[in-house]
Amino acid sequence: MAVADPLRAARGLALLAPGVLLGGAYVSQYGFGLYPCEMCWWQRYPHFAALALAVAAWLRPPGTALLWLAALALAATSAIGLFHAGVEYGWWQGLTACSTDLPAGGDPLEAIFATPPVRCDVAPWSLFGVSLAGGNFLFSGLAAAAIAALLARGHGKKGLSG
Repeated sequence: MAVADPLRAARGLALLAPGVLLGGAYVSQYGFGLYPCEMCWWQRYPHFAALALAVAAWLRPPGTALLWLAALALAATSAIGLFHAGVEYGWWQGLTACSTDLPAGGDPLEAIFATPPVRCDVAPWSLFGVSLAGGNFLFSGLAAAAIAALLARGHGKKGLSG
């Protein structure tokens, strides 16, 4: 299937992929109570960067350099997702840092003791054996590869200005 404008498709995917994945992360957190551990947060930071880069690429077309950076950010979050999934599946040792979400108001010390920590080595949810971190690895990695392929295809048509 030929894409009529690969650079436009790359800009769309660079905007859509981190937007959807961040949206899913926040829906799972605030809608379903699946609070992020420390490594979950690490996966969100490159998504924020990719989203900002994609917006900048839309504002400054063709934005090829910005799109390459967005693809790199998606590849980075994919790598973090792979590491996190490996920790959850027990393939390797993880880090000891964990995080928790504290309720607003009241005594902070009491809230800390009353709130269980979110463990990085336990998958809070999975679908067909794939955890959220594993899903981030798959989807972000595929999006990064697709953006790179679209940019490579678009390079032949419009040059590498950016």
